[in-house]
Amino acid sequence: MPPLKWATHADLAIRKTPSVGREEYLDHMTFLRNEGPLFTEIFGPIIGLKEEWQEQGATPEELDFSAFRYHCEGRGMVPVNTGRLGGYTEEVLEENAEHRIWRDAYGRTMKMPLGRATLGLTLDHPVKTMDDWRGIRHWYEYSSERLAGDWESRAREQLAEDRVLGISSPGGFDEPRQLLGEETRCVAHCEDPELVHDMLQVMGETAFQVLAEVTRRVRVDVLFVHEDMAGKSGPLAGPAQIAEFIAPYYRRCWGLLQERGARLFDKDSDGDMNPVIESFLQAGINCMHSMEPAANMDIVALRARYGRRLAFYGGLDKHVLRRSPEEITRELEAKIPPMVKSGGCVLALDHRIPNGTPLENYRFYIAKVWEILEREGAALG
Repeated sequence: MPPLKWATHADLAIRKTPSVGREEYLDHMTFLRNEGPLFTEIFGPIIGLKEEWQEQGATPEELDFSAFRYHCEGRGMVPVNTGRLGGYTEEVLEENAEHRIWRDAYGRTMKMPLGRATLGLTLDHPVKTMDDWRGIRHWYEYSSERLAGDWESRAREQLAEDRVLGISSPGGFDEPRQLLGEETRCVAHCEDPELVHDMLQVMGETAFQVLAEVTRRVRVDVLFVHEDMAGKSGPLAGPAQIAEFIAPYYRRCWGLLQERGARLFDKDSDGDMNPVIESFLQAGINCMHSMEPAANMDIVALRARYGRRLAFYGGLDKHVLRRSPEEITRELEAKIPPMVKSGGCVLALDHRIPNGTPLENYRFYIAKVWEILEREGAALG
């Protein structure tokens, strides 16, 4: 296999020109006004697709996605640290033409298949006992270093650029999972709850202190939390675990930001989250992405069930782009009209564009989306 030209997440980044102002976006996603449909590409291509498209005659502008028309907000982030601060020095342990194995900053042993992935496979994790956690607990404790640098000026610059200003907080499931691994993280709910509670108490207190300091000086619009806690068969934690372990951390941080003007609490998770959506709504979440149809996340059904309690972005089946124009059209006609009418949704593919998606199909998809958006948008007026 020849070496890839675009082999990293940075290489796969896409260019979009914001065309929706901050207040319009926030009003749209909180159901205060619906002046027209929003449409974006969330993640862009998966590794290898740019090479496929180049062979199919893609222009440079198509390869960086600036050729395609979207209607979306500009985003900014407050550059502070609410999560891990510190860690191990990364060290390559083995590298050849097929893969690279290294120890990362968490202390995990990672393996990357070269030319076939941009995220490594975790071979082991650094925390197996409470003593292991105590040895690295200081990475998550509060210090003034978390607010180092000229973060306030940068945040204000982004607001002046009419960008939606976000701030992130560690995932209540995801961050302990990075340290424990998925199986140990799940089992720990029952067999070592003290460990999970201590992790989230430390992480939550630090996040709260950073968020409190930031929002004393700058108004933040969105709190982001990354979880990725589900697959096609469902989530890796149930309502009881969310209520006991995750919700208290969420509610404390979100309550603070909401009191100080934040409007969206946005959770990222792939997979089938249906069994726990209500639990996360009760914990404060009011926005989710990327809503994968292949994992039973039907945005039309979800809107009917949850109404204005839940905004979302994504929801268009990425896999249908590898099929016929007729199948693409059926997917778009089923999803776009009801979402345009309801608001509270930015239409987008539900994750990265898969390999094997013909360039002509993506061009057709963009044109068909706009045909339907303009038709349905005109009806709003």
